[in-house]
Amino acid sequence: MLTRENFIKYARNFCDWCEYPAVKYKTMLDFLDVDYNEENLTGLREEFLKSDIVAELRDTQDYNGTWGKLYSVTDKKPEKKTKFTRTTMSALTRCVYIGLRINDNSDILTLSLEHLEDILQDKTYSLLKKYSSGNNERLIPWTLCEVAAMIETIDHSSNNSLCDDLFNQWNYIAICAFEDGEYSHERDRKVQHEILGTREDRLVPMPLGLLLNKNRNISESLADSMCDYYARNVYYKGYFWAVPLDKIGENPPVWVDKYSQRIFPTVDYINQFKNNRKYLDDTVNWLENNKNRDNLWDFGPQVSFDPIGDNRYFAINRNFKYNRTVNCTIEVLNVFKKYLDNNNIY
Repeated sequence: MLTRENFIKYARNFCDWCEYPAVKYKTMLDFLDVDYNEENLTGLREEFLKSDIVAELRDTQDYNGTWGKLYSVTDKKPEKKTKFTRTTMSALTRCVYIGLRINDNSDILTLSLEHLEDILQDKTYSLLKKYSSGNNERLIPWTLCEVAAMIETIDHSSNNSLCDDLFNQWNYIAICAFEDGEYSHERDRKVQHEILGTREDRLVPMPLGLLLNKNRNISESLADSMCDYYARNVYYKGYFWAVPLDKIGENPPVWVDKYSQRIFPTVDYINQFKNNRKYLDDTVNWLENNKNRDNLWDFGPQVSFDPIGDNRYFAINRNFKYNRTVNCTIEVLNVFKKYLDNNNIY
């Protein structure tokens, strides 16, 4: 069973083992919870901001703070091509993943934040439509929630009233949908039609990124009901790659396999929720048991293109096997940290 003590040992061991300043910085900031203004971290930050992975994001960002469309890939200029799918949301997800913060001496997130706030403030939705693709009635409410969630992810101190309004609106919808502790599609449809003015039976997906933001406080009973409904579903069916977790305890899969990375989307989805142990205990044990003799993780050669994992790499032009161990270990430590925090394991 994973303990906080062992997790800290794994993170410190990884920090000592890896030679890349960007990785040391990420590990200290996100896994070891070193204070942002602590002297050792401040010294590493300058090297981190000069690293190739930060330069790649800076060099591919447009002057207005975007990386093309919010989601759909439309810009395939050769000089802009990178390993990650070039969309604004995937690039911002990558920014957060590698450890960029709004307070850094860099304008990458500052420019993006201004762009996202402009989208929320535009009551004609022309800016949203310009950077989105699609033409159904769910596009605007869903995209607004995704934009608000990203604003609060890249700027934890944000006091954006428009984000507050969207949260309050969807918190009410969620309360109605889970009124008796069980999800009801009919209640969800009725309140969405009432609040959002939509008419179709196909509903706007519940904006989990906004509702489950760690700076937000939905009721414990609602959070547990949402976990049991959404997490249980992907636990048995999988998420994106349809890789379920329900058999891992009794029939652990092979760790070194070209498709083992595909388990992480399912794990990450469930790991959004608090009190998720009944869905993740076996998987976390399986991950911990597959560390190598150096107390690191390496899942072996992977498929060449993975739209979920393509923004999670920490090296560009270096030793492949070494990079693979770095990337895999960070994936696993990310899972461990969220699992421990969401289940109050200390």
